[in-house]
Amino acid sequence: MSRPTHGAGHSARTYPPRPQAVYFYATCLVDLFVPEAGMDAITLLEREGVRVIFPDNQTCCGQPAFTSGFPAEAREVVAAQLDLFPEDYPIVVPSGSCAGMIRWHWEKVIGDDAGLAARAAAISARTFELAEFLVHVLDFKRPDQGEPTTVALHTSCSARREMGTLLVGRELLSRLGNVSLAIHDHESECCGFGGSFSLKHPDISTAMVTDKVASLKATGAKQMVTADCGCMLNITKRAALEDQNAGRATPSLPGEHLATFLLRRTGGKQ
Repeated sequence: MSRPTHGAGHSARTYPPRPQAVYFYATCLVDLFVPEAGMDAITLLEREGVRVIFPDNQTCCGQPAFTSGFPAEAREVVAAQLDLFPEDYPIVVPSGSCAGMIRWHWEKVIGDDAGLAARAAAISARTFELAEFLVHVLDFKRPDQGEPTTVALHTSCSARREMGTLLVGRELLSRLGNVSLAIHDHESECCGFGGSFSLKHPDISTAMVTDKVASLKATGAKQMVTADCGCMLNITKRAALEDQNAGRATPSLPGEHLATFLLRRTGGKQ
């Protein structure tokens, strides 16, 4: 039976029973910059006995065009991907912002074409962010095999508000017996990445990520964990630049995608 669960800021959504298979929507950033996070997410799912299908023709979710004010271009991107998920399997996305785009905006982007809108709505209804899927569908619980450590969790703005990933991220970390979570100031604030925002407003973006890095470091956490690679790259690269400028050879704020962190601490790639 399906189970309704309340998300952050939205009405309850219904979660399916454990499926035999899922589609995996990798996202552009994972595909191009952090492919290991995608592979680790796939391994996590496969270890739970779920077959993972990777549609070869997947591209961008359309979020950059949509948020930059180019609805026609966003619609073209979305429409081109409606045939990627023919079977009625859940679609798992290792990024809250991209999952949020599919879940809440694909149907709006498609516009007045009733046929395409219905297909987009059907896809949206079975799209899940990775941590959300691990908690609410797979009930991910494996023994923590890592050494005791303290981490700070960062969730992107879209992931936090549209997909509730702060709650499910905290829940997954709480299931690791040797992991303590450090709560940092500015936790709900943007890291300054914001997709194209960091390119359009680099000075403001730099000030925001500098504040975020300082807040994370102030917790004394050994590392940062996040489920969004855009934020991870922005924060860790800023921290790396500060380390370089200070002459530090050891990273002061290493970061990992949540999938990689979970896999590493629960037995690795068996």
